[in-house]
Amino acid sequence: MNQSQQAIANLISRVEQSVVGQRHVVESLVLGLLTNGHVLLEGLPGTAKTRSVKALVDALNTSFGRIQFTPDLLPSDVTGTEVYQEVVNYSGNAKPQLHFQAGPIFNSIVLADEINRAPAKVQAALLEAMAEGTITVADETHQLPELFMVLATQNPIEQEGTYPLPEAQMDRFLLKVRVDYPDDDAELNIMRLVRSEETQDDEGDSLSAEPLPAIDPKWVFKARQEIAKVEVSSIAERYIVALIMATRHPQRYPNSKLPRWIQVGASPRASIALDKCSRAYAWLQGRNFVEPDDIRAVAHSVLGHRYTPSFDALAEGICATEIIDELLDHVVIG
Repeated sequence: MNQSQQAIANLISRVEQSVVGQRHVVESLVLGLLTNGHVLLEGLPGTAKTRSVKALVDALNTSFGRIQFTPDLLPSDVTGTEVYQEVVNYSGNAKPQLHFQAGPIFNSIVLADEINRAPAKVQAALLEAMAEGTITVADETHQLPELFMVLATQNPIEQEGTYPLPEAQMDRFLLKVRVDYPDDDAELNIMRLVRSEETQDDEGDSLSAEPLPAIDPKWVFKARQEIAKVEVSSIAERYIVALIMATRHPQRYPNSKLPRWIQVGASPRASIALDKCSRAYAWLQGRNFVEPDDIRAVAHSVLGHRYTPSFDALAEGICATEIIDELLDHVVIG
């Protein structure tokens, strides 16, 4: 294990000190960080979605911005706006001038909390930032930080007063992660963790485990350089393409339920995302080459939000996990 792998392993360990029973969420956040992508966390209230993001920020020595999405939010509340100022010149005269006041999007890690609570025009304010790493206001383009990631959360069951994300914007998220309730042991550990955080000694220090030091973002950039060199064999490449094509042409698999469950397949962004995430996952396992199991390990988070389910699938209550399972069961390797 080299220095950058050790640093990222320490990052994961530190986040897991604050987030119990959600290792797949922590790994997904780190995958998004390593691949310069954005992550959508979907889960019921109280499942540590926001806490996971804050734990990641605390473990990184970088800036953080939080946006609470509400129905009355405006795009300028996200991107920033030009404000009127009077600037006094050297002769003492006041001169009117417009000055750009940056919004919370100008941070390295941005939490879009309950993103489906805001209307489409506010959701769309994130599109340029997520795709280009820039924000354009009043014909002037502003560059976002080099380390930039949007982490969004949403509630899957409460639909009153919500604005579901359109398919085009869902496709901009590298990963969509389902955050479930913890099991019995994790629930017990959560109670103990919160209790220990509430119990402080006379110096005000928490009695919980001593946190690891914050990680310098330079190790993230170093890891990205190493991930770019991870080899993908022709067999792995063809497997990625076969998975994507199975969503676009499910009739190729008449013995499966895919033709009945998938209406519109995944875009080319899906194959790019699957390639990136499988390379990052292999790197996290300490390898410099991708195995088919690496592709299968990230397939649910990468592909689960990139297709349109059919009416039959919706009527039968078929979830994304079942559809991707069916996909992985019928698409052969090689």
